Amino acid sequence: MLIATWNVNSILARMPHVTRWLDDVKPDVLCMQETKCTDDKFPLLVFKERGYECQLFGQQSYNGVAILTRDTCETRHRGYPDDDETAQSRLITTTVNGIEIVTVYIPNGQAVGSEKYAFKLEWMRRLRAFFDTHYDPTTPVLLCGDFNVAPEDRDVHDVRLWRGRIMFSEQEHAALQNIKDWGFTDAFRLHTEEGGKFTWWDYRAGAFRRNLGLRIDHIWISDLLVPRSIRSWIDITPRTWERPSDHAPVLVELS
Repeated sequence: MLIATWNVNSILARMPHVTRWLDDVKPDVLCMQETKCTDDKFPLLVFKERGYECQLFGQQSYNGVAILTRDTCETRHRGYPDDDETAQSRLITTTVNGIEIVTVYIPNGQAVGSEKYAFKLEWMRRLRAFFDTHYDPTTPVLLCGDFNVAPEDRDVHDVRLWRGRIMFSEQEHAALQNIKDWGFTDAFRLHTEEGGKFTWWDYRAGAFRRNLGLRIDHIWISDLLVPRSIRSWIDITPRTWERPSDHAPVLVELS
């Protein structure tokens, strides 16, 4: 089974990229973040024609998450259970072939010490509590998405530049580790030890061409899925296309 996650940075703007990539790669599951459109404007028909069911939790102009699956499935959660109608669309879950799949778009946080930074840390605390309440680490669980945190030194292009900044601060690392301690393993790091492998590059200053990036998009798996992990990789190809998302897809193949 092939599962992918991709921050598409607007599904409507990036439709040619997403459909081209789906036709080439044919994942069984694609989890998307930053769809940036309400559910009624999501291009369902385009994906159904390709054999995908769509689970949606959209938002006008901002945020938005979706899961495309080849197998019929139902949405389990759209946001945190205690969210109100004003909450941002950042989490959606489903079950595919016995695997509980959770995709998230963790807040960026803007700047260390800001109100948005505090919101990010609280959102991450709630994510750990969400798993504690609703999932069992002894079952097959997969968490993926744009985490907006690079976990280790090897996940940033310049440690001295990023140390203490947003997406690479101590508090974010602690919050991320708290989520991971629920019972997750980084699928990518099961298969690749080397640094310099990134999933996001700024649009400015030729960052992609110079490989000045961060690894902030992740697929994490619970213990039962670890022996089923055949390979995991970052597909930078769509980032080379014209007017791309600033993120690249991340994939895991499970037996």
